[in-house]
Amino acid sequence: MDLSKLKKRPSYPFETIAVAVSFSSRCKFLLAEAKRICDACDSSLLLLHVGEKTSEKESNLDEMMDSVGINPKHCRIIWMEGEPVDTILRLCKLNIVDLLILGALEKENFLKFYIGSIARSISRKAKCSVLLLTSPNGVPQVFRKFVVNGVENPKTIHTINTSLYLAKKLRAKEIIIANELDLSGVAMTMADQSTAPESKEIIKGITEKSELNLQQVLEQCDTGNIKISDKILKGKQGYAISKYAKDKKVDLLIVNSPDTNLNLFDRIFAHDIEYVLADLPCNVLIVHSRV
Repeated sequence: MDLSKLKKRPSYPFETIAVAVSFSSRCKFLLAEAKRICDACDSSLLLLHVGEKTSEKESNLDEMMDSVGINPKHCRIIWMEGEPVDTILRLCKLNIVDLLILGALEKENFLKFYIGSIARSISRKAKCSVLLLTSPNGVPQVFRKFVVNGVENPKTIHTINTSLYLAKKLRAKEIIIANELDLSGVAMTMADQSTAPESKEIIKGITEKSELNLQQVLEQCDTGNIKISDKILKGKQGYAISKYAKDKKVDLLIVNSPDTNLNLFDRIFAHDIEYVLADLPCNVLIVHSRV
């Protein structure tokens, strides 16, 4: 494989979509969702299984593929033994994967939060976009309403454009661009130095500046016929948008990939994407823009 193709590769279109096959009870439903997304995006499908290749597994996979309409001639299957996270990440890199689809539990127990499930560990380290499907169940999922993070970050315009690309492919109807403002620190800093009206005016100015910056980003995007609205959320980044997505019962939450590799300390004192990964509010797409 020509790995030079990965350098500054656009986050879309999704030319190659990979699915991690685990043979869980929901695996067939995960494959069905992957096929639907592949068909919509006109993508190549790659199935990855980390573990021993056996005749029983091959037969099981053939049956699942046949039941959801995946033609073996139109996809590739890779079997490889090794440590699951590192092996999947390596295979995605070698095969120039643009989107990796994983199944994920909505809530992890305390032990798994610190050790990290396979899906969440991959989400933190992947160099391609990752789609976490919380509950594939045999009923085709409808992605009609997206919430996208609009935080001030160089990655954000790529995340928004990727969201618009996917929305058009899946015929979504509405995208809400939500920018999170954590004003608690600002309020504390001003508490001893400003009067209440002054503090209120300063916070208003910060909010208006954030709204203007978001509008300037949206002006650079091709929104097409999709309804776009923006929302300012006050609260910690990651937590505020996750709660909003859950409260609004959206179909897909789309966020930037992590800026840095997170360590155990970062995860004990959760922030940004860790709030989303700890308690998935809905299906989540983490866009890796490779910038």
